[in-house]
Amino acid sequence: MSKPRTWVLTGDDAIRNDEFDLGPNSVPELDSDDWYIRRYFLRGGLRDGVELVEINNGPLTFQVLPTRGMGIWKGNFRGTPFGWHAPVNGPVHPKFVNLADRGGLGWLAGFDEFLVRCGLFSNGPPGNDNGTPLPLHGRIANCPAHRVEVKVDPTDGTLAVTGIVEEGGLFLGRLRLTSTLSTRAGSNQIVVRDEVQNLSAQPAEMQLLYHVNTGEPFLEAGSKVVVPFRELAPHTAHAAKALDTWDTYRGPTTGFPEEVFDFKPAANAAGQSVALLHNSSRNIGLAVRWKPEELPCFIVWKNTIAHSDGFVTGLEPSTNFTYFKSHERSQGRVVTLPPGAKWSATVTLDMHDSRPDVDKVIAEIAAIQASAKPTIHQTPVWAPKTN
Repeated sequence: MSKPRTWVLTGDDAIRNDEFDLGPNSVPELDSDDWYIRRYFLRGGLRDGVELVEINNGPLTFQVLPTRGMGIWKGNFRGTPFGWHAPVNGPVHPKFVNLADRGGLGWLAGFDEFLVRCGLFSNGPPGNDNGTPLPLHGRIANCPAHRVEVKVDPTDGTLAVTGIVEEGGLFLGRLRLTSTLSTRAGSNQIVVRDEVQNLSAQPAEMQLLYHVNTGEPFLEAGSKVVVPFRELAPHTAHAAKALDTWDTYRGPTTGFPEEVFDFKPAANAAGQSVALLHNSSRNIGLAVRWKPEELPCFIVWKNTIAHSDGFVTGLEPSTNFTYFKSHERSQGRVVTLPPGAKWSATVTLDMHDSRPDVDKVIAEIAAIQASAKPTIHQTPVWAPKTN
């Protein structure tokens, strides 16, 4: 039996060349001739200096950004691209992102990934939390990994990249994210396994949301999102007006005001939930899988504005809803980690490019929903109360 092999790309013991190209000739024990792992450093413009690790398993390719908190930039499955066209020329190096800009909305100037994490100390809107200014969606997406390694396991065909990213500082606490993104040769699936550890001698709060974003061709007029849920509520009074069409998308609409819907998801007997976005013909789909025990909240973000302004939707498993942190704390939706404690979660992303495959996921979701009586709230019941 062949043992897994590991190469360190970033760190004190890393290889000493910027470019890295691994393929079948490097690991002949792997029973596949159609794969590679490559590392590049991008040059020019706002992407200057960004480290990118591209993994190709044959039918599926995706690009990981260690410089941007181990997010996934874009990808392709058998000729079908996934990701979206943001109104920024990314991927954007964190040195060009001022999180405090525009009243704490600076995070948006670097946002263009297929998968971006929102956290670790906070997510949600910007504001002041008992004297601590919090930017939109936290800082982890703009924290570069200080150690990156890739691994190939010939036994099961696993191709993986692992990065270690830390957020914090003196008097700020210290959280460490260890993230492994993997796939198998010939697979349609990306598996994201994350562990967050509190390295401080004091307890630390943590919030983490997986912002999975895609546009065309998955998103178009008539696309649908399918979510098994125990409870559904609009995030705002504006979203409440569109509650009857929460699962159906418009085409690009100039000036469309975003709509957000919050869910307490249902799960199958194994504790797994799955949400699906499919196009109008049901012949391509993106499935997001997670455990509500780890990520008890789920959010659908609909942003079907004009192409040039960022036509996109987000499927978002999370530890919390995206209200301000102080409110989420008061509702018990902020994780507290004792000194040295660890939190972990796994999010799986499946690409489908045939109607039978899409319909199979729809049937899977229907079976989960059949075991859970759904409640649809007409108002934002999890929002802060207003006087």
